[in-house]
Amino acid sequence: MSAATRRLTTAQALVRFLAAQYTERDGVRHRLITGTWGIFGHGNVAGLGQALVEYADVMPFHQGRSEQAMVHAAVGHARQLNRLRVQAVTTSIGPGATNLVTGAALATVNRLPVLLLPGDYFASHAADPLLQQLEHPVEADVSVNDALRPVSRYFDRVTRPEALVASALKAVRVLTDPAETGAVTLALPQDVQTEAHDWPEEFFADRVWHVRRPAPDPAELAEAVRAVHAAERPLIVAGGGVHHSEAEQALKALVDATGIPVASTQAGKGALRHDHPADLGGIGHTGTAVSDELARTADLVIGVGTRYSDFTTASGTLFQRPDVRFLNLNITAFDAHKLAARTLVCDARTGLATLAEALSGHRVDAAYEAEYRAGKARLEETVRAAFRADDDGAVPTQTQVLGALDAVVGDEDVVINAAGSLPGDLHKLWRARSPRQYHLEYGYSCMGYEIPAALGVQQAAPDTPVWALVGDGTYLMNPTEIVTAVQEDLPVKLVLVQNHGYASIGGLSESVGAERFGTDYRHRAADGSFTGAPLPVDLAANAASLGMDVLRAKTVRELREALVAARAATRPTCVYVETAPPSAALPAEAWWDVPVAEVSAREAATAARTAYERSVADRRHHL
Repeated sequence: MSAATRRLTTAQALVRFLAAQYTERDGVRHRLITGTWGIFGHGNVAGLGQALVEYADVMPFHQGRSEQAMVHAAVGHARQLNRLRVQAVTTSIGPGATNLVTGAALATVNRLPVLLLPGDYFASHAADPLLQQLEHPVEADVSVNDALRPVSRYFDRVTRPEALVASALKAVRVLTDPAETGAVTLALPQDVQTEAHDWPEEFFADRVWHVRRPAPDPAELAEAVRAVHAAERPLIVAGGGVHHSEAEQALKALVDATGIPVASTQAGKGALRHDHPADLGGIGHTGTAVSDELARTADLVIGVGTRYSDFTTASGTLFQRPDVRFLNLNITAFDAHKLAARTLVCDARTGLATLAEALSGHRVDAAYEAEYRAGKARLEETVRAAFRADDDGAVPTQTQVLGALDAVVGDEDVVINAAGSLPGDLHKLWRARSPRQYHLEYGYSCMGYEIPAALGVQQAAPDTPVWALVGDGTYLMNPTEIVTAVQEDLPVKLVLVQNHGYASIGGLSESVGAERFGTDYRHRAADGSFTGAPLPVDLAANAASLGMDVLRAKTVRELREALVAARAATRPTCVYVETAPPSAALPAEAWWDVPVAEVSAREAATAARTAYERSVADRRHHL
């Protein structure tokens, strides 16, 4: 007797399959694919487009305006939901598909899952060359979608209907694997999408993917315990893996028992609540003075769920004690072995709980604890000074904008940012009150991430106030999803900070001898110099034209009132504020390697090179 089958097109089968996939961790089950973002064109409208119409009851659809932005929205959604739930993104062939590359890179760099379903050429090659098809003279099976290979954790081109079964299962395995996840791409030739096939009914049965929590190897654990016992000045570096594993309480229990202080990466901030006595704020180039001072004298650095980017290590110059050693707890062996570390390859929550049990009774020296608590007190005064506004009628500085927002948000609000000068101020100053409040995409630091990511987060947490913080440069990169927020009735809050140029890169340009070239938005004179007059551009009016309610704030007082009103708003709302130059810019507490011209006829570049050579001399290879 033959097994039961169902006759569907390839696209219909894929949608039905995705609707039946689930994750399970700690006994809690979640639907894996919560919805599909799409922009239709030739290459996906007749295949996936038709399938999504046919199965709208089991697969929610979200209409995007920019392919890159759709991926950002899906990534923000997955991060908010601890990587246990995912969104798919479908595009047409050609520019729609290549517009996915930046979003895919961001997802894979940050170890965040997203399913990409771009249309592709005719597998039959019956219509070659078709509109938007890239023709390769010696590789006829190449299309623009191959640009997604290096930025995807899994890639396949489904050239026959029956090939979908194996490919779809492999794709979901990667999406749900905590060590391997990232962007997953199934390139779908447009003729194959519409071909019918007799599919086994088992393909559409509910399938639950267990998200494992591997425990540490006993030998590695014993080595780790010996390392902690031997350390006089241990320091934990908390990365994004703490959040992905929901390990915040396990980290707190370990810290409460041992007194080991915690500094956090951009992705890890909020691993401890800001007012915990052992939370020292950010680490590295954008870190706090107390974190970086302790990092320079630490004899054991315990990395938890971090991949040690150059911002975290200050390009290899931060951890300066001659005998410093590293202990890395990470679910990915690739990251655990960085900096020649002892390794604990395991789930963050399981590993931290096991380590805490094995260290029962151990605590750092009281003098060390008193030292870092004194440093934390100095940090608190720095934050208060940066946030304080003595004149309510004055134009706010950028740090005062953050201070006003800090006074308005609740514990569960989510604050999203990715690029510009805001990440540095946020990493140093923001007082994270819950694990999901601080949402900084700084693995790829992609301008234009914030607004679409806010949509994905708002979909994941519909009753939570979600704030996208953007500067003028970032806003101009990707404002289009404001329209989507209006269409989907997502009450995201946008704080649009206008400072008439690229503040972060402008400062960096000046420091490396490039003299702020190409970083200003003012008018240029005939000789190429700036006239100083701002461009007649009204970004607030632009946001309003896309459907947002806009509140303009010119003073600190008006800003506070606008933020309160925005938080209470039930539809997409923008708070627009022009900022004054900071009265006392917060300096970087650690270096960052941006190579400077070795020879130049310009004095600024020559001076910058001299400073660069002094700093680069401090770089270490940790062996």
